[in-house]
Amino acid sequence: MLRREKMKKRILISLISLLLASTLLSGCGGQRAQKAGSEDPKEKKELKKFSIGYLASPGHVLYFVAKEKGFFEEEGLDVELFLFTNSGEGLNAISSGKVDAGSFGTAAPLTFISKGTDFTIFGGQQTEGHGIVALPEKAKEFTDLNSFKGKTIATVRLATGDVIFRAALTEAGIDWKNDLTINELDSPAAVIEAVKKGSVDAGIVWTPFIKLGEKQGLQIVKYSGDLVKMHTCCRQVALSSKIKEKPEDFVRFEAALIKAYKFYLENQDETVDIISKYAKVDKDIIKEETYGGHIYSIPDPDKDGVIKFWDLINKSGYITSDLNIEDYIDTSIYKLALEDVLQQHPDDAVYKKLKSDFKE
Repeated sequence: MLRREKMKKRILISLISLLLASTLLSGCGGQRAQKAGSEDPKEKKELKKFSIGYLASPGHVLYFVAKEKGFFEEEGLDVELFLFTNSGEGLNAISSGKVDAGSFGTAAPLTFISKGTDFTIFGGQQTEGHGIVALPEKAKEFTDLNSFKGKTIATVRLATGDVIFRAALTEAGIDWKNDLTINELDSPAAVIEAVKKGSVDAGIVWTPFIKLGEKQGLQIVKYSGDLVKMHTCCRQVALSSKIKEKPEDFVRFEAALIKAYKFYLENQDETVDIISKYAKVDKDIIKEETYGGHIYSIPDPDKDGVIKFWDLINKSGYITSDLNIEDYIDTSIYKLALEDVLQQHPDDAVYKKLKSDFKE
């Protein structure tokens, strides 16, 4: 009986000791534990490295805003941006695995796909945003597409505006291979210089070089949207194997761009300030290009637009391919990202509009 009473006392003492220890631990770490429990699950995880290739253009505004406003970090990504001069350079970097993703026109990735590169187009960035510039005395000669016959036009190979121009000529019954001369240069800056020197009659460039050329005394002959309304330009592209390897990272990447899109729509002045950190031109030029009605930055992959562009690039003779381009377009990443953002902000008008506009 005595032994039993002693055992009861020991158990009671042990229980009291445990209770005291538990109370002390709660007092020291209770607030920390409560804070940790209230954190967003994404914030608990270590940020995942993700690399993006870009051009110094207002057309890549969604990258810049997502980076500067912390939307990438909010989505659990540690993003590093790598600057390229033209689409070919950027896509070669994606193809070799040096960067995870990038948006380098529509013409360039479709050309790479036609030659066997296993790219997947999974999101959008820029729509329209290219133009033809010339010296004022030359610009007067370009009254319609037939006016380009016999002329020399500078362009950047694989640029979306280049394909749109050739496709428009083809549609008008003009043989761009024989009826005029097209000089392919390395960069839009080189195109502008060639036009200014008079070594070519006109040049095809993209934003911000359209307005930059105008500020330097050139005249805008046509915008690419005048030739093909609302044509796709920069699409989000990655190796198919990269997307299969880490699909969640790409969904988070798209979610950050969707949030950046809302900011870009609602905060024009701050967006211009952000772009100016990456595109080193005057802010008035950036604002004119970004919000002037000849360029639109939309994260939707626009599957229909890509298919239409595929038809244009083939019909114009720029490439020849019988691939089914739909096999290289994945809209599910954007869909999942949009659903995720809407779950966080179910009543937001911008996100709801994106959902109503989206076609799988």
